[in-house]
Amino acid sequence: MANYRSGHTIRLDNLPPGSSEKLMGAAAIVFGLLFIGYIVLSGCYTVKEYEQAVVLRFGKYHSTVGPGLRFKIPGIDTRVLVDTSETSMRLPWGETERPEFGTLDVSRDSNEALILTGDLYAAVVEWNVFWRVVEPEKYIFSFDEDAVRGALIAVARATMHRIVGDYSADEALTVKREEIALEALAEMKRAIELFDSGIEITDLQLQRVTPPDVVKESFDQVNASIQQRDQLINEATRERNSLLPLARADSDKLIREAEGYADRRRAEAEGEIAALLAKYESYKLAPEITRQRMYLETMERVFESGGKKLILDDNLKGLVPLMQLGND
Repeated sequence: MANYRSGHTIRLDNLPPGSSEKLMGAAAIVFGLLFIGYIVLSGCYTVKEYEQAVVLRFGKYHSTVGPGLRFKIPGIDTRVLVDTSETSMRLPWGETERPEFGTLDVSRDSNEALILTGDLYAAVVEWNVFWRVVEPEKYIFSFDEDAVRGALIAVARATMHRIVGDYSADEALTVKREEIALEALAEMKRAIELFDSGIEITDLQLQRVTPPDVVKESFDQVNASIQQRDQLINEATRERNSLLPLARADSDKLIREAEGYADRRRAEAEGEIAALLAKYESYKLAPEITRQRMYLETMERVFESGGKKLILDDNLKGLVPLMQLGND
């Protein structure tokens, strides 16, 4: 029988035929709906766009799923959400920047940023390392976040100290910054791969490379001298570049004049040679006539170039011919 709060007592055997079966069916339906609701509510979960979910079945790895609405078997499957977005770490102190938490500031000791260069000077070096999780299943079984952070800091510091130690202070502070960053990035990638932790280094950026504060004033003076030297070199280069075309033009002009003079003299010499050869051929045909003609031509030129001429006879006994009165 059924007992209600109103105090009335109802006997089930007094109910109409089939009513008990209907009550039991309705109870089963309600129980089923509640069970299904529990399964849905406890089994469904959402993976955000910057996450991946690692599904464990009976505590062992089963699958990795991407962003979206997902389902797991309650009581059997366990999901572990892993942030796969890019994370930045400020080194050498280890400030971590995450999209959802912002920047985690830790105490800074300026001495930690000092790195010894190849020429035994010290430089303050600060850099950012960017990394992300690429294999979540390895990441959750190999390391936790603190261990990853510690490993990255150790590898980054060791790598940067070794690479900066291969360069002089002047190179590290000026022209070799990009080269140092690229070399450090490649070496850090190789080192992290050995851990097989499911993470990768995506980028490395040098933020600040400066001399220590105690020598900063002297370093600034050296930099000013270097800039002045470079300025003077640039001015001298510009002056040279402006004078060289003029000098080349003058030299080309002199060369062309010399070549023209040489061609002219060569032509004159060839003409004189041709004239002499022609005279020689004439001489061979008529030596006496040619000799007489040449003599007359020569004498003509001689007489034309001089002034008055006085011709004396070889047989003349005095300069002025006088009548020899004393002779019979």
